[in-house]
Amino acid sequence: MKSVLLLAACAAGVVLAQGASAETYPSRPVTVIVAASAGGPTDTIARIVTERMATALGGATIVIENVGGASGTIGTGRVARSQPDGYTLGIGGWNHYVVNAGIYPNLNHDLFADFAPIAQLASGPQIILSKKDVPATDLKGLIAWLKSQPGPTMATGGVGAPGHVSGLTFQDRIGVKFQFVPYRGSAPGLKDVVAGHLDTMIEQTSGALPQIRAGTVKAYAVTSPTRLGVLPDLPTVDEAGLPGFHVSVWQGLWAPKGTPPEILEKLGAAVREALADPKTKARYGEIAQEIPPAAHQTPAGFTAYHKAEMDKWVPVIKAAGITTN
Repeated sequence: MKSVLLLAACAAGVVLAQGASAETYPSRPVTVIVAASAGGPTDTIARIVTERMATALGGATIVIENVGGASGTIGTGRVARSQPDGYTLGIGGWNHYVVNAGIYPNLNHDLFADFAPIAQLASGPQIILSKKDVPATDLKGLIAWLKSQPGPTMATGGVGAPGHVSGLTFQDRIGVKFQFVPYRGSAPGLKDVVAGHLDTMIEQTSGALPQIRAGTVKAYAVTSPTRLGVLPDLPTVDEAGLPGFHVSVWQGLWAPKGTPPEILEKLGAAVREALADPKTKARYGEIAQEIPPAAHQTPAGFTAYHKAEMDKWVPVIKAAGITTN
């Protein structure tokens, strides 16, 4: 009888401890592993959102740790193997948490089953770029120039990164075979385009915008059906002669599988508060990012969206034969 009472007391203690931890969370610094290089679009979005989330979480300390390499799989693996206590989270893009499932069939972690989606953070189009000394002045001119080159080069943020997937589609549309050069994130790839070492890149707007404004690269078109408020003179792909080449890249926040639902909801609420802040909206506007639908800002809604994206894109990636070889 004493053993039964002792077990019951222990169980009650565990429940109380869990409840207390959820109520007091976070009581120490939270590490957010960004599965991309510092300075790139995913990193930029992560820093904007987590800065405001820290306030929403009562002045919590949130530490960004950039873990690029292997198309972000090193970073996602770190998150998957972390303790599910809410103190290690992951921020990544559609490429890290969806596309890689088709590219890396033998990963030691499952990009859906081993994670607890918290909220979608942003989405935004890409921009077709080239190094500054390409003689073309518009997209049709760029395509003509690319066709005249023996093996034009294109920088990507890694195998299966958004720019790689878009580049594969782009080369099929225009009939050009690119030499793809993968980097540990898009920022160092863009740096080599700026330096003139590589010819082209299809980059997310948040990463490309500073270089476009500085005049260190040429921009030809945005991969959306409408022009960007931050670059009103840049034509859409439809206007520039590549109709329907629409690509939008999204980012999200995840925790390891098994993280208590109370903590997930608290984090989701912090994201919603961050995304509703006028300052966040203004900063998103500056880098041409869109606020996700309200349904995608909750753990349940983002879980459903993540699953739908896996069902949509993984078969496409596998059929395209994109591999790490």
